[in-house]
Amino acid sequence: MARRAQPRSRYGRYDGGPDPLAAPVDLAEALDAIGQDVMAGYSPERAMREFLRRGGRDQDGLDDLARRVAERRRELLQRHNLDGTLQEVKELLEHALLEERKQLARDVDMDDADRAFREMQLENLPDSTAAAVAELSSYDWSSRAAREDFEKIKDLLGRELLDQRFAGMKQALENATEQDRAAINEMLQDLNELLDAHRRGADTPEQFQEFMDKHGDYFPESPQDVDELLDSLAQRAAAAQRMRNSMTQEQRDELDALAAQAFGSPELMESLAQLDGNLQSLRPGEDWGGSERFDGEEGLGLGDGTGVLQDLADLDQLTEQLSQSYGGARMDDLDLDKLSRQLGDEAAVDARTLQELEQALRETGYMKRGSDGQLKLSPKAMRQLGKALLKDVANRMSGRQGQRDLRQAGAAGERSGATREWAFGDTEPWDVTRTVTNAVIRTVSEGGDARGGVRLEIGDVEVTETEARTQACVALLVDTSFSMAMDGRWVPMKRTALALHTLIKSRFRGDALQLIGFGRHAEVMEIEQLTGLDAMWDKGTNLHHALLLANRHFRKHPNAQPVLLIVTDGEPTSHLEPDGEVYFAYPPHPLTVAYAVRELDNSGRLGAQTTFFRLGEDPGLARFVDSMAKRVDGRVVAPELDDLGAAVVGSYLGSRGPGGGSHQAGYGGGYGDWFGGRGSWVGND
Repeated sequence: MARRAQPRSRYGRYDGGPDPLAAPVDLAEALDAIGQDVMAGYSPERAMREFLRRGGRDQDGLDDLARRVAERRRELLQRHNLDGTLQEVKELLEHALLEERKQLARDVDMDDADRAFREMQLENLPDSTAAAVAELSSYDWSSRAAREDFEKIKDLLGRELLDQRFAGMKQALENATEQDRAAINEMLQDLNELLDAHRRGADTPEQFQEFMDKHGDYFPESPQDVDELLDSLAQRAAAAQRMRNSMTQEQRDELDALAAQAFGSPELMESLAQLDGNLQSLRPGEDWGGSERFDGEEGLGLGDGTGVLQDLADLDQLTEQLSQSYGGARMDDLDLDKLSRQLGDEAAVDARTLQELEQALRETGYMKRGSDGQLKLSPKAMRQLGKALLKDVANRMSGRQGQRDLRQAGAAGERSGATREWAFGDTEPWDVTRTVTNAVIRTVSEGGDARGGVRLEIGDVEVTETEARTQACVALLVDTSFSMAMDGRWVPMKRTALALHTLIKSRFRGDALQLIGFGRHAEVMEIEQLTGLDAMWDKGTNLHHALLLANRHFRKHPNAQPVLLIVTDGEPTSHLEPDGEVYFAYPPHPLTVAYAVRELDNSGRLGAQTTFFRLGEDPGLARFVDSMAKRVDGRVVAPELDDLGAAVVGSYLGSRGPGGGSHQAGYGGGYGDWFGGRGSWVGND
């Protein structure tokens, strides 16, 4: 019995859209970069554009692609020149003349007068290649090889002129017969009739379809209507015109004179001239007047040169698309097919990834339009960015990843080490080891076999006992004076606020956090407002006003433990007058200092655990902060800028431990060693 043939599978490149097996785009890196720029004062829209321009760690951005486009354009101009067709014609002519002279020397039967006349004709040909070809058009060649070479000149010119308008014609018409040339002439006449009818608005879809049924083989791009046909023809014709504009006057004159010899057919030249006129009339918006400067050594024929000019036009369009500098620019504007054609598939993949990033940022809820129409980071994006900052803080505090995960800080209470049987209403975590052990012992005592597995009963469950924690009322006061921006402390300050905000909102939801920015005056801010705050260049550090707002916050939560965290790089230089006006003086006025001291004393009387985070090495600031901390039994931390977030979060975690301030010197129970090596304790603990 014959074996049944197995069906064969065929594989090819997937072209049904985005790669379904491609890894999803990494939004975390994009959000982190965008968040950094937003904190530095960029609008979210500009921040997103800047990330797309820069790209990621393993992802080329728009600038990288634009650089490669510019290099490709420069390489085309530096490699080529426009003498290719003229040089090829010249070589064919020289070979024909050489073969003819050889034949004249060998032909002993030729009349001496006739030989002398022919030799004189060949010796006195014009220097111009075009003029020489024209003069030899009626010459009676003695050599068959010479005649064939001369006929090749006419054939070459015809194919080149057609290749300028219809890509691929030069190769398709090699060794063409008279019948092939007649078919070309017929196609050109029908095409001009179609375009002329379209120009008058008299064409019909049936006329177009009839034309394509008859001549469709000449148009491999398969246009679907007359407009698509026009677009492709006009783009190439405009490139041919730009190539002509790029030539010297001498080159243009030579080619014009040679063109009359193309295929030995004046009708061809008339049809091509009529076609060019129709295309320019119907598509005046194409670039018919441009030119380029070619400086290379590799000669281009008319058809190949037109293709290079089309490539240059594509590269110019890609440059504009990659710049994204025009109104309403979107990543979807990128022509991936052109990019792949000019730079390769890898570039198209990079561009598609950038498109997907932009789309994901806009459509997955990370960016949203505000009431003013401006793009803003959504709460979802703020949470994601805060988590990333908090993870960075955790790594800095632990000294290495995995030593302490801040997720454990959000448990229902501090574990005491003891366990007890679960009772209705308990929310403490299970002790899994004790629970499973109880189930095994019970199963064995009841005569069962625990090796095959056990079933848990409610009486087996034990929970871990925890100690209750005190609710905290936290006020984070951040200096927003001009010196913070001038000295590079603006972004670290915002990162610190966002990290602390994320920690409290995700792990300590019972705590009440208020963010207060203070420059010339103070203001309670939402986290979105603070992270998007532009650098403020007004002079003034109004600690007095900030403490007033913090104490108001503490009084609203009388049953919570007040925690006061102050980030500043300068002494107070402004305060609120009784009438609400701001008073500013530098050096600090004694009254300004007195007002700030009075409000700090009020914080102390409310029981606030106070920590100053001193930025900079100003001796006056150090003396002031030291004395302020001593008044309320607080402490001073002088962290490196990169460690500011870890210092603030660590201080907050210390205040959340059992016994409140008793764990502060230990930096949250276990961070003292880290902090001693990265910052410096100043003042008393």
